[in-house]
Amino acid sequence: MTDDGTCSWATGTPSMRAYHDEEWGVPRRDDPYLFEMLILEGAQAGLSWSTILGRRSGYRAAFKGFSVPDVATMTDEELTALMDEPGIIRNRLKIFGARKNALAFQRVQEEFGSFADYLWGWVGGEPIVNGPRTTGDLVATSELSDRLSKDLKKRGFTFVGSTIVYAYLEAVGVVNDHVLGCPAASARPVRES
Repeated sequence: MTDDGTCSWATGTPSMRAYHDEEWGVPRRDDPYLFEMLILEGAQAGLSWSTILGRRSGYRAAFKGFSVPDVATMTDEELTALMDEPGIIRNRLKIFGARKNALAFQRVQEEFGSFADYLWGWVGGEPIVNGPRTTGDLVATSELSDRLSKDLKKRGFTFVGSTIVYAYLEAVGVVNDHVLGCPAASARPVRES
């Protein structure tokens, strides 16, 4: 924790602090944002979140503002061209994975009415609050992320291993892992798990 109690991982740069204070752990139920974070968390695999956060605008441009229908219809040629785009991580599997995930995302929307309904259905519509004492108490996976990861893979998603899924759940507020005493933790609607 910092002097004001903020989660220590968030204090490295102004952009990390803004992300922590304004987004991380905020319960989100809007499909466009849920898709954006799914793509960004998948892109993070093997990298730091600050690296991805610094390229977020590049990802927005490359992946058509994270429009699910637009990403789902990107051609092989368009995706291959992104290998020359310096504003994103130029990993072929991750780039092509964005289209694969958009197609799977659409199938979930068709089945459940929205991706948000599918995602929040895993927790009965309420965030899980873990209340770790320090960032050292944070976990990388959980029973929930294990089960959700397995289901997402079965539905055709990629870059959705349990660790990525857990980070995603934290990012979109399904799981609130702000440390005890963090000012951002008290600003969230919560339910004890």
